[in-house]
Amino acid sequence: MTRSLLPHPARRLLVAGAALTLALAPAAAASAAPPSRSDLEVVELTPNAAPPGGLTTVSGFVANDGPDTTAHSFTVTVTLPFGSYAVAPFFPAGCLPGMGGHSVRCTFPAGLKPGRTASALIPTRIEGNVQHGTVLTGGLVMVTSEDDPNPLNNSRPLEIPVS
Repeated sequence: MTRSLLPHPARRLLVAGAALTLALAPAAAASAAPPSRSDLEVVELTPNAAPPGGLTTVSGFVANDGPDTTAHSFTVTVTLPFGSYAVAPFFPAGCLPGMGGHSVRCTFPAGLKPGRTASALIPTRIEGNVQHGTVLTGGLVMVTSEDDPNPLNNSRPLEIPVS
């Protein structure tokens, strides 16, 4: 006769947990929405010029060119050019900084309708040692989504003029 190493109540708990997992697995798979055909496009917006040490606001501006409403969340990532860094608070509030303040990632919920837009607003400080009259280059605004079948318009370079 073989005996289980688990005491009787623990076996029941283990069996109940396994049964619950199996029961929920088909429901979770059925609730996953298939990708839509939402062509998300990053729209290029040049931030206002700021002096060395000053602040400007960088916009991660995304439009849904359709034809469908987004079925899944999408992420806008703003990578700032060297010579600048992000300063909280961000909009929307759930945006997360990375790379020592040189990037910010914002996730938006599903449901962006065709013809509508979403914006991530990132307050950005120009470092004090940047020269007046220069343009900071090398930044990038990018959107990622499992709904988007067209990757050709999912990113744009980002430049910040320094006054």
